Amino acid sequence: MTMNKKTIEDIDVSGKRVLVRCDFNVPLDADGNITDENRIVGAMPTIKYLVDKGAKVILCSHMGKPKGEPKKEFSLAPVAKRLSEKLGKEVVFAADDNVVGENARKAVAEMKDGDVVLLENTRFRAEETKNVETFSKELASLADIFVNDAFGTAHRAHCSTVGVASYLPAVCGYLIQKEIKFLGNAVNNPVRPLVAILGGSKVSSKISVIENLLDKVDTLIIGGGMAYTFMAAKGYEVGDSLLEADYIDYAKEMMAKAGSKLLLPIDTVVAREFSNDAESKIVGEGQIEKGWEGLDIGPKTVELFSDAIRKAKTVVWNGPMGVFEMPNFAKGTNAIAKVLAEIDATTVIGGGDSVAAVNQAGLGDKMTHISTGGGASLEFLEGKELPGIAALQDK
Repeated sequence: MTMNKKTIEDIDVSGKRVLVRCDFNVPLDADGNITDENRIVGAMPTIKYLVDKGAKVILCSHMGKPKGEPKKEFSLAPVAKRLSEKLGKEVVFAADDNVVGENARKAVAEMKDGDVVLLENTRFRAEETKNVETFSKELASLADIFVNDAFGTAHRAHCSTVGVASYLPAVCGYLIQKEIKFLGNAVNNPVRPLVAILGGSKVSSKISVIENLLDKVDTLIIGGGMAYTFMAAKGYEVGDSLLEADYIDYAKEMMAKAGSKLLLPIDTVVAREFSNDAESKIVGEGQIEKGWEGLDIGPKTVELFSDAIRKAKTVVWNGPMGVFEMPNFAKGTNAIAKVLAEIDATTVIGGGDSVAAVNQAGLGDKMTHISTGGGASLEFLEGKELPGIAALQDK
C-alpha cells in the first residue's frame, strides 16, 4: 500500500466546494449532549485550514448504527452546534433524512467562500454501508473535491469513504496524513529496534497482527488475556484464566517461529474471581492453580517487558496487559504506559483499549501518536490495505 498520498495542501482548494468525510461518531448522553468531543477536536485542523483557504466546506460523517434509516437519536445536529462554537462561526446543519436533499442542496448553493455546512448522518441511508453508486454520486454532486479525514472508518468501503472518490479528486486531511505517517512508518519503515506490544483478551482477533508483525519487529511482547493461550501451549496449567483452546497449536507454531523475539509473562497476578476486590496473589511462571485466574502481569514481567521497551527506538502498542478497568489489576498496564512515557523513542498507541489505558494513566500527551481508529489501526498492523486510504490520489 503506497503511503504517499496527496493531502489538502497538495491541491488548490480556494473557492472550491470541498466534501470532507470526518469521524464525528461521538458518544451522546440521554439529553443529546456530547460526552466526549475528542473526535471533533481531531477534525479541527483540517476544517480550519480549508476555511482559512476560502474553500466551501461540506462536512459529512456517520454516527452510531442507525441501520440505514433515519433515527433522531443518531442525528448529527448536536455536532453542528458544537462545531459552530469551536469554529466561532455558524455551521449550517442540513437536516435531510435522505442526507443529500433539498436542505443540503439549498445550503450548498448559498455558500460563500469559508462557509461550513454539515450533512446529516450518512448511515441514515441504507446505501452507505453497501457502497451503492447512486448515493456516492449524490454526495459527489455537491462538491468539486473530496477529502477523507476519517481514519476510524478507513477500513470500511462505504459511499462516503470510498465510493465518492470515484467521482471527485480525492486527497487526505491532516488526521489521516498523521496516521499514515506514524502508524504506517512505525510498521513499514521503523527506526530500529522496533518493539511491538500486544495485549487484550483474544489471540484469535490478533492472529493476522502477530503474523504480520513477527517478520517486522525486533521484539514482540505478548501480555493480557491472550498470553494464557501461549502459556497453555508451553504445557502450563492456566487455571480459570482466559483460554482459547482452539488456538494452542497456533501459539506453539508462533513460538517456534519467533524464537527469542517473543516475550511472554514470567509471573502473573491471579485472583479467586473476576472482581476488583477478589483475593489475589502473585505466582511464578507455570504456577497458576485451578480455581484461580490471571488478571494482570506480575512485577517480574513488568521488569522483563520494561527492559526490552527501554532498548527500543520505535514502539507500537495495541491492547492492555491486564484488566486495567479494575484498579487492582491495572498495575501492569500502567507500568508499561509509564515506561513508554519516559523513553526517547517513537511511541504509537494503536486504537481501542490501549488508548483508554494510556489516557486513564494520564500519559496520553507523552506518546508520539495515539491512533484514532480501533479497527482501522488493527488492520493497518495486519498489513492490510485500507480501502479509504487506497482510494486517495498518490503524490
